[in-house]
Amino acid sequence: MAAKDLFHDAVKQALLKEQWVITADPLKIRIERVKFEIDLAADKVLAADKEGRKIAIEIKSFLNSSVITDFHVALGQFLNYRLALQMTEPDRTLYLAVPVDTFASFFQEKFYQESVKFYRVKLVIYEPIQEVIVEWKD
Repeated sequence: MAAKDLFHDAVKQALLKEQWVITADPLKIRIERVKFEIDLAADKVLAADKEGRKIAIEIKSFLNSSVITDFHVALGQFLNYRLALQMTEPDRTLYLAVPVDTFASFFQEKFYQESVKFYRVKLVIYEPIQEVIVEWKD
């Protein structure tokens, strides 16, 4: 099993606070001999929608000395995981979880904003100390 991100539990608690039900920790996907482990899967039943909403979240801390390297790894994982979900669970939406301080600085640079837009990366911005979701960016 892959190592959990430093802020894994903070994001998990933040989702629970928003009434999400954690359905997998991690979400394991296998496509022939290729195996993936996405950090979390969660479901939420909405009053107006009996089928509810299904998500998967890949959590990143962006704490290494090279944030650009962290971004490359996160984007590559996100794109591969999104394809794997499309092949196995097309009703589940993938999000990349990013700490609020990283989003407020690094993700405000034009190149990273364009990358997120171009690759259609859905973001969950979280505050790790308070264990809350600050914003969902679809």
